[in-house]
Amino acid sequence: MIKLENLSASYGKQPVIGGACASFEKGKLTAIIGVNGSGKSTLLKAMLGILPCTQGNVFIDGAELSALKRNEIAKRAAYLSQGKEAPDMTVGEMVLHGRFPYLSYPRRYTKKDRSFARAAMEQVGISGLADKPLHTLSGGMRQTAYIAMALAQDTDYILLDEPTTYLDISHQLELMAILRKLADNGKGVITVMHDLPMAFDFSDEIAILHGGKIICKGEPLAVATAPYIKSIFGVGLKYIAEENKYIYSGI
Repeated sequence: MIKLENLSASYGKQPVIGGACASFEKGKLTAIIGVNGSGKSTLLKAMLGILPCTQGNVFIDGAELSALKRNEIAKRAAYLSQGKEAPDMTVGEMVLHGRFPYLSYPRRYTKKDRSFARAAMEQVGISGLADKPLHTLSGGMRQTAYIAMALAQDTDYILLDEPTTYLDISHQLELMAILRKLADNGKGVITVMHDLPMAFDFSDEIAILHGGKIICKGEPLAVATAPYIKSIFGVGLKYIAEENKYIYSGI
């Protein structure tokens, strides 16, 4: 479990997250939603120490974040930022980068590292792309390759910052299906989402970030019927039971 206790974080003197409290479990896909500028990306970075906390604590499976070294954190949780450029390397080479936290001097990949990378590519269905230059892939396949890199990192948690941004709808759905499968197989998947119906369709839990705090967190239907969605986003959400999906309402 990743647990936040009164977590606060700032950029310079500008506070962004102030007193966030929540817990995120393995085996669940949790979507973090909020209006633009609410601090969703900042929260992910603070959860992993990429941005230092100004107050409060983060615990990863009981271990306090501040007591862990960077490579120890990287062995527990993988992080995929948004807007990543395609490096000049093949898919297989990039996926191997997920093994970096495990390398000791001299930093050379072992048979075990290469085995993890192959297994990760097989798991997301891109084994045939191992020798392809990353920049030649479509946006959807490139995102899938980044997820393979996170899987090669062999962590219990994967944190993603708006992974479906810039993807067409078919690739968005494919990517969310992969994340759903990872959670079903025991990973703790925490992802910032912009598309509300998609977030509610695929997630086990929804967390609403507002005013620097997580003001609501629970199962999708409970959050959808609470007053926060309409008051914060200016739209409603309606659950269509016959189709098992959510749609916008009251637009």
